[in-house]
Amino acid sequence: MNIGEASKASGVSTKMIRYYESIGLISAPLRTESGYRVYSDNEVHGLRFISRARDLGFSVEQMGDLLALWRDRSRASADVKSIALEHIRVLDEKAKALKAMSDTLRHLADNCHGDGRPDCPIIEGFAQAAPTSVKKRQPRFGVTDIAPDRSHA
Repeated sequence: MNIGEASKASGVSTKMIRYYESIGLISAPLRTESGYRVYSDNEVHGLRFISRARDLGFSVEQMGDLLALWRDRSRASADVKSIALEHIRVLDEKAKALKAMSDTLRHLADNCHGDGRPDCPIIEGFAQAAPTSVKKRQPRFGVTDIAPDRSHA
């Protein structure tokens, strides 16, 4: 099947299929004489695997590790479980941080009158926030944003 059909069958966009191929997450498929990619059922199955892992928030690197384990029939399930448990730990930390942010913002919003007056506890809460130490920021949209360490400056 061509890349469009593989995309529909796997739920992975053609752009992402090309990206995964370019970074080596998936092998380059066979090509026709005219240069079109031709995907086998097995390759589409691999794309479905990637799609599910991505839906669960695994990084590209982790997806590569999981794909390698999936393809290795002599793997130890303990290796797969270890990756899954570490990912659960990270997800739980992120959920806890999101809950704390939500609770803080909810508290500020609950104390805002939301009327025509200029005073606003939300804005005041942001403006009065104590400086925090420089820290590694949480990834946004899959991109890690690391704040510079200025403690030695």
